[in-house]
Amino acid sequence: MSKPLSSRDWFGKISAAFILGFTLALALSGLFRWATDYGDAYFSSKGQLGMWIMALTWPLILSFVFLFRSASRAWLWLALANLAAWAPLVALGELQS
Repeated sequence: MSKPLSSRDWFGKISAAFILGFTLALALSGLFRWATDYGDAYFSSKGQLGMWIMALTWPLILSFVFLFRSASRAWLWLALANLAAWAPLVALGELQS
C-alpha cells in the first residue's frame, strides 16, 4: 500500500525545490530564449518574458514539491526534469557566451 501524503519530510522536499527547482527554472528560461531567439535584447517583450519565466516557474515548483510522497522522490523527479531541460541546451551549444 502506498504511503499517504504528509508534511513529515518537508525539509528534504523544500531543499530539493530550492536547489533543483532553481536550476530547472533557469533551464526553462534558457529553452525559451533558444526557442524565441531573442538574443541579447533584454528590453524587448520577449526578453522580458524570458527573464520573468524564472519568477513564474520557481514558485510553482516550490509550491508543488509538497505533492511528492517523499523527499527522495522529489529529489529524483526534479533531477530527471533538470536532465531533460538541460540536455537540449548543452547539445545545442547554448551555454557558450
